Parts: sequence; C-alpha cells; structure tokens
Amino acid sequence: MADSMNRGPVAPKDPTAKRPFFYIMKDKEIFGAPQPDGSLAHFLYLDMGRLTDAARLTGNVTDDKMIENLTTRVGIQKMVHSIGVSVSYKETDRKVKFVAEMYPVNPGDETTNIEAEILMDGMETVIDLDSVDWKDGDRELGQIRFLFDTPGIAATTDVRFYLNDGFEAPEQPEDIAVDFASEGYRQMISRSLVQTGNTERLRKVLDKAAAGEDVTISFIGGSITQGAGAIPINEKCYARVFYEDFVKRYMKGGECTFVKAGVGGTPSELGMIRFERDVLRDGAEEPDLVVIEFAVNDEGDETQGVCYESLVRKALALPWKPAVVLLFAVFSNDWNLQDRLSPVGRNYDLPMVSVLDAVCPQFPLLPSEGRVISRNQYFYDVYHPSNLGHQVMADCLSNLIDVVNASDDSLKKEPDVAETAPVIGADFENIELLDKKELEKIKDKYKISEVDEGSFTETDEDLQAVEMDKAIEMTPEFPHNWCHESGDAPFKMTLTCKKLLLIFKDSASASHGTAEIFIDGKLIREADPHINGWTHCNAVVLLNEGESSVRYLEIHMKPSHESKKFTILGFGIA
Repeated sequence: MADSMNRGPVAPKDPTAKRPFFYIMKDKEIFGAPQPDGSLAHFLYLDMGRLTDAARLTGNVTDDKMIENLTTRVGIQKMVHSIGVSVSYKETDRKVKFVAEMYPVNPGDETTNIEAEILMDGMETVIDLDSVDWKDGDRELGQIRFLFDTPGIAATTDVRFYLNDGFEAPEQPEDIAVDFASEGYRQMISRSLVQTGNTERLRKVLDKAAAGEDVTISFIGGSITQGAGAIPINEKCYARVFYEDFVKRYMKGGECTFVKAGVGGTPSELGMIRFERDVLRDGAEEPDLVVIEFAVNDEGDETQGVCYESLVRKALALPWKPAVVLLFAVFSNDWNLQDRLSPVGRNYDLPMVSVLDAVCPQFPLLPSEGRVISRNQYFYDVYHPSNLGHQVMADCLSNLIDVVNASDDSLKKEPDVAETAPVIGADFENIELLDKKELEKIKDKYKISEVDEGSFTETDEDLQAVEMDKAIEMTPEFPHNWCHESGDAPFKMTLTCKKLLLIFKDSASASHGTAEIFIDGKLIREADPHINGWTHCNAVVLLNEGESSVRYLEIHMKPSHESKKFTILGFGIA
C-alpha cells in the first residue's frame, strides 16, 4: 500500500471563485538592485498618474469612475477587494517581501504599508484589503516595492486588483510576441530617423572604430538614460544595449569606453551644469559620441529650451569635435518635446532620432493591421520603457549608425558653432559647476571673495543616487554639498558673475524646510523641497544677466523653518 503521506487529499475542496480583476502589472520584470542603505530592492512608483496609466495600459480599464477610484485611498477601498501578487523565479523555494506603500496627504503623516511574504514559485498570494489598518494620512497608493534577501535575482511579477461587488472588470489583453526579424519591425525602426544631418563627425567615429582605435560613447539624459524600466537597469537600458551592439558590429580591435550619465527626474537645466563632471569626468574622458536625451524631461526646464541648446552647444564646441546625436524619447500618451527641441538639431545640422515617430503611429493598430509592439509591451509604466522598449530605442540609434555607415553622400561642411546664432538661446553654454569640491578651482575666476557657510555647515549623505556607466551600484549626486540642519545663520557668498543657478535637494520628508534666496538684498525666490515630493536634484535659475558684476548671495531658512533641514547641492555659474 502506498504511503498515504505521499498522496493528495481524498476530497480536495472546491476552488474559491475568483472575483473579477484587472492587471496593474503583467509579466513585469523585477530585480534585486543594491540600494545605498545596503538593502536589495526593486521600486515600482505609482504616483503622479502612473497607477491609472498602468490600469489603462496593462489592465485595459476604460471606465472613468474606476480610474478615478484609483487616485485616492478612499476610492481604492471602495473598489478593490484584494490584491493578487505572484512572482516567478527559477529557484521556486525563495521568498520576496511585497510592500504596497500609501503616500501621505501632508509630509510626515502616518501612512499605511500593505506587506506580504511571497514565495517565488509563480503561485498567487491574495491580500484581502478588509484586514488592512488604513491610516487617516493616506492620500494615494504611491509605490510598490519588492525586497530581496539575495543579490542578483531577476524575476517576473503579476499584480492584479480584484474588485468588490458592483464593479465589472474589462477583458484582459493578451500580447503577441514582438518579431524583431520582421519587415514590419524594420519599417517601424526606420521611421525613427528624423535626419542624418551632417555626417562628418559620425563618420569620424566609425572610421576610428574600423581602424582598431579606441572609441568612447557617452549618454546624458534623464531617468530613461539612467535605465529606468530596464531589468537589470545597468545591462538592459537602451544606452548599454546600443553600446554592446556598436562594439559587436563596428569595433575592430580597439577598446570602447561606455559613459552613462542619466539622472532621473532632471531636465537639461541640470544636465548642462553636470556635463563636465558626469560626461567628461572632469577631463578624464573625451567622448567621440555624445547622445543627448531630454525630450521627455524638459517640461521642467524653466527656460523653455535655452538650457537644452546651451548643453548641445557645449558638447559641439569641445575641441576634439565629438559627434552629437539628439534622441527624442516618448511617454505613454504619445508626448514629448520634439517640436520644441528639434529646431536645435536643424540649426546645427545634427543627427536626430525620434522614438515617438517610430512606435506611436502603430500603437492604435491591430496586429493584423501592422502593429509590431503594443503600448503595454513597450512601456514599463507611464514614463519609462520596458526591456522591449529599451531594445527598440537602442535599435533606433543603431539604425542611424547603419544608415550613415552605408551612405556615400558627399560630406557637407558642418556649421561652425561659434558662428551659428542660437535658434532658441545659448545663455548658459559656458555654465560651470560650483560646489565645495570645485570652489577652490574656480574661486579666482569668479572673484569669490567671501563664503560664509553660516548654519549650512553639514554634509548631506541622503542624496539622489544613480547607476552610472555599467555599474549596478548607485553613485550619489552632488555629495560635496552644504546642508542646514538647525540654526538661523544664512549662507553668504560674494562673487562676480552674470549667470547663476541654484541646485538644491527635494525631499518628501517633513523634516525638510523652505529656504529664501536673496541676491543683492532682494528676495529672488523661495526654494521649497516638497514641491516634487521625492529625493531629487532641483536646478533653478537665480540670475541671467548680460553683464558680469559683483553679486551678494544670501540663503536664509524661511521664518519658522530654522530647525528644519535644507541642502544646497551646488550652483551653476557663468
């Protein structure tokens, strides 16, 4: 007789009928990336419309009332009965911690965390929301994160919202695998080429690669260039995928150096200040190719394109004349700033590549009508590409290289940057970074005769951090800062300049306060770190004058904020 312990139950229970549901994540790749605090985590941000966008893209939700319910904790309680989470990994006995975190109404409010241990065997764990102790400070579902106990785990997850009685779930979409070898895919990629522009500088890069010489390829941009949405972020981001393809197909023996300098949530207003540090590595690198990607970040550029053109001119004016390529990424609502920024590329006859032009025309089509990749497949969330999306972006760049390599058009004389009038503006093309580290280096140039730190004497180590180059480890941004923790003594600096920007740290923490910035005794602006609501680098223009003169800068904590924290990350100065 067989051992009864090896058999299943004699009378298994009937399965519990599942409630109607929709996905907010489906086959989403997650990775236990090391964090600055030593933990291993993957963050999936759902604020700023990302949850509703996930419901539309992944869950096929079209009902406006259901979408509205997702924007508040009260609405989620009303509509969502339970959350189903499954995680798949090759070692099925491992576990991962699932956390769904509510964001507060006001900074510092107590909020709810919904937590569960998930076995990574692909089976679903259902979390009943009736058992959740909701907090009065909950505003919205802000993020989901997965916490791993072992580095290097790459898994996939499905997250479903099961619905309360009275709500109907839409039919859940099924995607068809992307055929990268198809004619349709080739045609889609070919649409990305806005113009090859003057090819002289790109040809020089290709000639160096073919001759077995060393080549350096660099990228500067926002979170997409950082690799957001790619799993793992340091290997599957578009920049790395393009670089690997270039090395495989074009390098003939030389060494190819990879420089990646993407910082999430930041526009070219910050990019132009950190260009020498993050791309040129303070003179250690001389990139042959510079890819600039700010087409979905520059809505936050208060100069409406002047900072972008200043950055482009800064790169073009380098004495070794690198090739400069303008890359236009896209959001899930078919939006970018290509119309604003592409005149810069035409002004200097630069190569331009548009992911919007490639993928957006085919999104509304059925597969039988020519759709190559669905919106849900391309996007990881409302803002960032998935691994598939990053592959598409890399292929768009590779297409430009292939077209230039195969062309035999005669070389045109490229525009001289110094003799070409800016089409938007170039007020900041000579901007430099000023922080504690750079102070001594440029002190004489700007006649910085007085720096009184006042009560801004500490160094903040809780900073926005990013994965640079090929590293999975994160590098803190602007570590040489001035941090205020308490006291009422202002930060003072006397300097001679005509352009000045402040870089300060944003934070969601109630422990942070607002600073007031004065120039020559006049209040220029308030710097409120809570506006963006996350740990983030924020650059703002303080001064943009036509002539240099002596300036007296003071930064005070706002009255009643003297006991709060504020971090001056640095300045941009010209």
